[in-house]
This record gives sequence, structure tokens and C-alpha cells, in this order.
Amino acid sequence: MVDLIKRDADLREAIEFFYFAYRAFTSHPDRILDQRGLGRVHHRVLYFVGRNPEIAVNALLEILDVSKQALNAPLRQLIEMRLVSAQAAAHDRRYKHLRLTAEGARLEAQLTGTQMKHLSAAFAAAGHKAESGWRSVMRAASHKF
Repeated sequence: MVDLIKRDADLREAIEFFYFAYRAFTSHPDRILDQRGLGRVHHRVLYFVGRNPEIAVNALLEILDVSKQALNAPLRQLIEMRLVSAQAAAHDRRYKHLRLTAEGARLEAQLTGTQMKHLSAAFAAAGHKAESGWRSVMRAASHKF
């Protein structure tokens, strides 16, 4: 019984660390996004379009695990702001391929750069072995159970 209570306390502490770490991880990009009237969903779109140039909208939907309705407004806003461009696919004009514009790439680099610095400092403080363990935990936690 004591082991279950300890385990429960350890898991709750891990949840709190996750919340606080995520808040620290997103706070600087959130301020940058807010200045443009954007939010975290816009950052996710910019990030994954930047990592996957010429990505089809359906592939982006799959990566983000959202519905077309959930992606429609943020993507349309990014296109209207000329941060993302959408071009009809050469093989089938019904499909749109997305890529960052030069301004979109600059914004994505600024947002993600702050997060890379944050993680780099945390990894340096924790050490290589801890970083490897963190990656294993995040990989396992990213799967749906």
C-alpha cells in the first residue's frame, strides 16, 4: 500500500514538472506569437510545414492529429498573413502543398530557436544520460494508450 501511495505521489510530481516545463518552454514563443495575434496552433503549423516543405494538407492533418475544421482557420490566417503559401499539386490540382514563405521561415526560426535554446540549456544542466532518458520517456509518452 505504501508503494502505491509513493507511486501516486511520484506520478503527480511528474505531471506537475511536465506542466511547469511546458509553461517555461512555451512562454517566450507565446509572447512573440501574441504580438502578431497568433497562438500555439499557428506555431505548430509553422513548425511542421517548415520541417516538411511541400507537405500536403492531408499529411499535415495527420501529423497534427486534428480535423480539417480545426486546421482550416489557423492555416487560412497564416496564408492570409503570407507566412505560409499553398500551391496546387502538379499531379492533382485538388491537393494543396504547403511551404513557408521567407517571412514564415524567419518567424518559425525565431519561435523554435527560443525553444531550442531552452532545451539545450536544460540538457546541458542535466547531462547526456538524462537527455537520453528524457527522449525515451517523451517517445513512449507520445504514443496513445
